[in-house]
Amino acid sequence: MVGETHLKKKDGLWILHNGKEYCIGLTKESQDELGHITFLSLPKVGQSVKQGEGIIEVEAEKAVSEFLSPLTGTISSVNEKLDSSTDILDSEDELDAWILSFKEVPEDQFGQL
Repeated sequence: MVGETHLKKKDGLWILHNGKEYCIGLTKESQDELGHITFLSLPKVGQSVKQGEGIIEVEAEKAVSEFLSPLTGTISSVNEKLDSSTDILDSEDELDAWILSFKEVPEDQFGQL
């Protein structure tokens, strides 16, 4: 199983498990619904988050939305490019639009998405 990746989508977010961590980003559908994103509020690295809690707040030209965490775990990294510009979230390749990643996720939780 090492080296395998698995991708799932839930509630406007994609979740990619790379065998080690769980990366999360906006789906292309969410990007299209929101329009150009102007502001993003994110949790801090090291913060513990529970499944179903608000994790990402997005302000965009068409809407303001809060996305709920699809997983329980600890934030292991945040896309630092978002500090200087949210334009990366408008990428045609949704995997380029990653926002944050999790570690310490219960093993069965990803499979239940």
